[in-house]
Formats: sequence, C-alpha cells, structure tokens
Amino acid sequence: MFDRDERSADAPPPEGQVFPLQGVRLRVLEGEHPFHRDNHRAAASNWQAEIAAKPALFDGRMIFQHRLRLEEGVLEGEGYVVPYPTYLWWRRQPDGAGGRHVFAFPVIASADGALIAVRMAEHTANAGQVYCAAGSLDPDDVVDGYCDIAGNMAREVREETGLDLGQAVTDGRYFASYRGRRLTILRLYRYPLTSDVLLDRIAAHMAIDEEKEIAGAVAIRSADPDAHPYNPAMLPVLDWFFGGAS
Repeated sequence: MFDRDERSADAPPPEGQVFPLQGVRLRVLEGEHPFHRDNHRAAASNWQAEIAAKPALFDGRMIFQHRLRLEEGVLEGEGYVVPYPTYLWWRRQPDGAGGRHVFAFPVIASADGALIAVRMAEHTANAGQVYCAAGSLDPDDVVDGYCDIAGNMAREVREETGLDLGQAVTDGRYFASYRGRRLTILRLYRYPLTSDVLLDRIAAHMAIDEEKEIAGAVAIRSADPDAHPYNPAMLPVLDWFFGGAS
C-alpha cells in the first residue's frame, strides 16, 4: 500500500485498524495517471458493460492516487485526475495493482451516541451498501494543487444528506485505516442533535434532492458487523467509534 522508497518512511500500520494522522498532503499532478494511460481502452470497454447494467452511473472525474507514503504520521501522496470509468476498471483488478484509492469518511455522531450513515441507492456503483456519507475526491476538492479533505467531507455530506458539517463539533484530527490498496481518511463530527432529528433532516433533504444518491439513512448503535450490509471500509470505523474513537 505505502511506498517506502526513502529510508525515513514509516512502516505501514496493520491493515484494518484505525491509526492517527499528523497531517495529510495529497498532491494532484498534471498529466495522465500511468494506470489510465495503460488501461484506458480496457476501461472504456468495461464502462459499456457497467452502464448497461446501471444506466444512471455518473461518468465524472476523480482523483486517483499513484503513490502514497507515511512519514512521521503524515500521509503524503501523488495522484492524477482520471475518468471515473478508469477507477471502475481498476476496482475490478484482483490485486489492485497500478493505483491507490483514497477517500474520506466524515464520521457523524449524534447527541445520543449513534453513528449516522447512509445506504446507497440502487443506481450507484455501491448499491445497497451502508457507510458514511462520502464520495471520491474530485477536481472540485483541489486547492492550490492539493486535495482539500475537509472540503470534500463537507461537500459530500451536504450533497447526500443536506446536513451542514459546520454545525457539528470536531477537534480537527484526522485518522485513517487501509485495506489492500484502499485508504480511508476519517474525521469525527459530533452534532448536538439526536439521531431522530438528524434522520428526519436527512429524510427531508431526500424528498427534494434531484440526484438521489442515497436510499436512506441509518442510526448505527453497535459495532456488530452484520447489523447492516456494510461497505468493507466501515468495519474498522465501527470498532474505532464504538471502542472510544480516540
């Protein structure tokens, strides 16, 4: 997962565990991602199969990482803007070679101790899966050549749920977990509102949302991995959140 081409780079932490970050610097480079350059024809062909199965899939652009390293707790990366079909093709590769997917989970906590997550709509790439309101980093999240993680979190939560992360309390710390070549960046946001109020606000947003990316929201109250059809990236988050989130 992590490149260790310099002797000062940290050893990667164990897979599937949440660990603290001292900082995040994900640089976005000009040019083509090597995986896209070498696989764009296969990705385009696969895209036809993807949209045949799910015609409403959105063909946008996203930030796909090429290199990642962890040094003194700071996550550093280099990525490129790629078409979403390139990522879907990479996702089908059994070993995940050629790239790294980094995405951000804003972990929303209610005043009564629940974790608020969403269930993805059937027309999306992760249909039916339950996880934190989130989406891949995209060009709108790039500020001065680097990915704005907090900005991505705020945008995705607003678009999917209508909630404003500015109304929640956060200590600003980042955490992360990884599995294979996928890395999740976490930040905890605590709302002074109960889970029922938050779910009602999300339902009201869903009633007027034209994109309809989510099929609903859930209040999670335990680390039981079988309580919902979780995206695999959620499992370390559950253990971390209900284990104290510190």
